[in-house]
Amino acid sequence: MQKVIPAFRITDYPRSKKFYVEGLGFRVDWEHRFEPHFPVFLQITKDDMTLYLTEHSGDCQVGGLIHFFVPDVDRWYDDLKHKPDITIAEPPNEDLEGLRTMTVVDPDGNQLRICTHL
Repeated sequence: MQKVIPAFRITDYPRSKKFYVEGLGFRVDWEHRFEPHFPVFLQITKDDMTLYLTEHSGDCQVGGLIHFFVPDVDRWYDDLKHKPDITIAEPPNEDLEGLRTMTVVDPDGNQLRICTHL
């Protein structure tokens, strides 16, 4: 079985941590820095969804897009729509055939497309 863990480039760890942990409900599994003042690389998880977040400029560029499949995208929307630090770029819709999706954008412009199979 193959497990793929996508990585998003972040530019401000405290801001991103607040977005992903306090805003979206992920937990920090671990974080690594080669030295205390060096960029951070960390893993976060919510349910069965895992992401790497990296401040290392050589890992990837900001502005990525990933798709997470969840049982109920509308529940996610209801949980997130009133949170002031969460930007919902697209509320739940059925623009993609066979899917109900919404798009959330993190502080660096990375997009999380939250999807439910119809």
